[in-house]
Amino acid sequence: MDSRKKITESIRAKALELGFDVCGFARAQQVSDKAISQYSEWIADGKNDIMDYAERYQDLRNNPCTLFPDAKTVICVAMNYYPAVSQHHDAPQFARYAYGKDYHDIIRQRLSLLNQFISDNWGVQSRICVDTAPIMEKYWAREAGIGFIGRNNLLIIPGKGSFFFLGELITPLELTPDEPCSLSCGNCNRCVESCPANALHDERSLDARRCLSCQLIERRGDLPHWIAEVAGNRIYGCDSCQLCCPHNSYATPTTIEEFRPSSEFLNLSLNDIVSMTPETFKAIFGKSAVKRAKLEGLQRNAQLLKSKKS
Repeated sequence: MDSRKKITESIRAKALELGFDVCGFARAQQVSDKAISQYSEWIADGKNDIMDYAERYQDLRNNPCTLFPDAKTVICVAMNYYPAVSQHHDAPQFARYAYGKDYHDIIRQRLSLLNQFISDNWGVQSRICVDTAPIMEKYWAREAGIGFIGRNNLLIIPGKGSFFFLGELITPLELTPDEPCSLSCGNCNRCVESCPANALHDERSLDARRCLSCQLIERRGDLPHWIAEVAGNRIYGCDSCQLCCPHNSYATPTTIEEFRPSSEFLNLSLNDIVSMTPETFKAIFGKSAVKRAKLEGLQRNAQLLKSKKS
């Protein structure tokens, strides 16, 4: 094994030791012309809806070497968040990614430790990316051989499923790249057919204007009138396109303690949320991704569900 390969495998082993389930490596360079074209068309068609941040920094998004000029390799990691225990089906439903503590904090902490390991051993600093940086996460995860982008617009890891958080280290180390994942959904169309609001289309095109996750989490103020017709008992996000996916039959519970839901969260009722005080919201959701919707957004969604029941 040559020295570059040894370094690559040493970093992969450390990532797994830190709790990541998968780690892959891709050569840092401009993304493909196809990826740039698809993203530009998605924006031009208005399918990002209220997520105007998706329109910014496209030059950085298209090339990690612009984001981090010394970039040689994109190190991609994935961490399982699938819960061992889910909410009762009658409870106001939260997307499973929000069951535990905010993944931005947890992934960044673990990537910081991986960055420190690289710095201690090879004397370089890398750029940490966790969702908020302008980088095509799923594209790079596929290039790094971790998985493929499904029709549900999520990264699917063969044999593991899609209930995973992604993160990246853009590093000046020239490491041995993995083979890109060439798998696909084939003829499966379950997520497209299962989406309650028809937000998915055949060519991995998510229309955020119809996506319950986008509307229930990102939108401020009043919700579109059609939400009430399709939301069911969802109050924060939506997992329909994951729960129907055959690849998630392989999902196993996370071993990351921070992603496990508290009993206070699991026992929340609709009335609890409608009457929730800022103090209680902070106590239950202060370190959770749910804080993105704020108490006002969560109670708006709760009032919608309550009006349907009355």
